[in-house]
Amino acid sequence: MSAQATDVAKGSPPPPPQNALDRYFRIGERGSTFGREVRGGFATFFTMAYILVLNPIILGSAKDKFGHVLSTGQLVTATALVAAVMTIVMGVGGNLPLAIAAGLGLNAVVAFQIAPLMSWDDAMGLIVIEGLVICVLVVTGLREAVMHAIPQPLKQAISVGIGLFIAFIGFVDAGFVSRIPDAANTTVPVQLGGSGALSGWPVLVFCLGVLLTIALLARKVKGAILISIVAMTVLAIVVDAVADVKSWGLTTPKVPDDVFAAPDFGLLGHFSLFGAFAEVSFITVVLLVFTLILSDFFDTMGTVVGITAEAGLLDEEGKVPNLGRVLLIDGAAAVAGGAASSSSNTAYIESAAGVGEGARTGFANLVTGGLFAVALFLSPLLTIVPLQAAAPALVAVGFLMMTQVKNIGWDDFEIAVPAFLTIAVMPFTYSITNGIGAGFIAFVLLKAVLGKARQVHWLLWAVSALFVVYFAIDPIEQLLGVK
Repeated sequence: MSAQATDVAKGSPPPPPQNALDRYFRIGERGSTFGREVRGGFATFFTMAYILVLNPIILGSAKDKFGHVLSTGQLVTATALVAAVMTIVMGVGGNLPLAIAAGLGLNAVVAFQIAPLMSWDDAMGLIVIEGLVICVLVVTGLREAVMHAIPQPLKQAISVGIGLFIAFIGFVDAGFVSRIPDAANTTVPVQLGGSGALSGWPVLVFCLGVLLTIALLARKVKGAILISIVAMTVLAIVVDAVADVKSWGLTTPKVPDDVFAAPDFGLLGHFSLFGAFAEVSFITVVLLVFTLILSDFFDTMGTVVGITAEAGLLDEEGKVPNLGRVLLIDGAAAVAGGAASSSSNTAYIESAAGVGEGARTGFANLVTGGLFAVALFLSPLLTIVPLQAAAPALVAVGFLMMTQVKNIGWDDFEIAVPAFLTIAVMPFTYSITNGIGAGFIAFVLLKAVLGKARQVHWLLWAVSALFVVYFAIDPIEQLLGVK
């Protein structure tokens, strides 16, 4: 908590409001100044601006069921637009320094798990449904019921598993790890590099990027991930100009003719609300939406509580100011992300960088959102980043999410085994849903065999039953004569 926030909390009279903006955002009352809010807004933007590169790369590197690929330029526009609008809405409506953008982990679910089962329009429709359900949960007060249904260690295990999944994607995308072509005839399914050893300039760029990123993170440099992405992109451009590089993959690092370009809004409105039901089973749709809700809902809760606590804004009972409004806006951000094809948008933990610079109100969001709006016109500059320059960020984010593993009680088999299965199954099966399902089923089973079935919330029993059906869908369909 800052000294200013501490003084206000102790009862020191806040300075009188300077103007209407000061009164509305309660800047002086919260021990802040316009200068601190502006600095905080810039710090938050530069700490999370990597999403303008990573989100298009993650979504743009995947194909839907019909082989369609989303345009990188259009993804940059959609990512920047939703982040700009919803960050400003959060600032004005929630009055907290919580920036919003496409959620990492959630976009991986969409790209590598949902899209291969249906069209992109159908996948984005599920994001819209997820956001609407979250809004309903907030309005009806069911948020608390869902919160208490899932044990905290399992929530942490889900974040850890997603972290490993994201890191694995980063290693694969960069070419550091590759699938062995004749994996069916060997006991090893993946290998180092493309042939059992690292080779080629692109992989070297990736390795240097990982080393640079972890060095900057260790030194607690603000904007470490963005700095690494920019530095490695510059290096890749130089390498591509002077060396004989056969292929960088999806994106070749070449300086564009123009830095600025008009935004391409071609993806906006391209979603099908109920199209997924025609592509996969009803149970699969329910489980996919549940996975999105689980990741988004609890990540948001953790972020909101963590940021407001760091800013010294929790009340005497530890409650977040305007929590209902904040969660409703976050749910609306998921809807907006799906409608714009930028994936589910959510509150960012990187907002802590702005809080560290002194931000205490939603005014900082006006600055952060304004910078995202400026980024709308920089798509040519943002689409030259090769996978090898951006993938180190995925590894770094994976590490940051992995740190929650220390909070899991590994001496207690009742929670340690379900947590382990949740964490391990996600990257090993390339599926977040599979990991959550394995963990839930194991948790319910262990509680039942140990005579503690009543300790399991009925919602968790219901969800675990759905997961049993999900895993056994093939034999069930055979028994029912569907196949």
